[in-house]
Amino acid sequence: MFYLLLLSLIILMIANIFIMLSFVISKKSIMDREKCSPFECGFDPMNLPRIPFSLHFFLITVIFLIFDIEIALILPMIISFKMVNFVIWWKISSFFIIMLLIGLYHEWNQNMLNWTI
Repeated sequence: MFYLLLLSLIILMIANIFIMLSFVISKKSIMDREKCSPFECGFDPMNLPRIPFSLHFFLITVIFLIFDIEIALILPMIISFKMVNFVIWWKISSFFIIMLLIGLYHEWNQNMLNWTI
């Protein structure tokens, strides 16, 4: 019983040594303003925050979210193909895909898909 207690204390001490060693090794040595600031896509962290940003970054984000949600909604429709009535499944799937194609046509028509610098 004594050996079991001694072994658990040794394992606890070794774990604490490794935790302290990893804390010392991972410590940042140089604190830079640019490294400490949060990264924002499309923004220069050294400029003033009140400068208007490009609306194109916002539109690309919205397009990504729309197509990401599209994939999340289409996958269960594929899985549920064998479980539901084919006519109802076809109507719902067709409506969903037609709405996505109308949205894609609108984005293409508004030149949101062209990347400009």
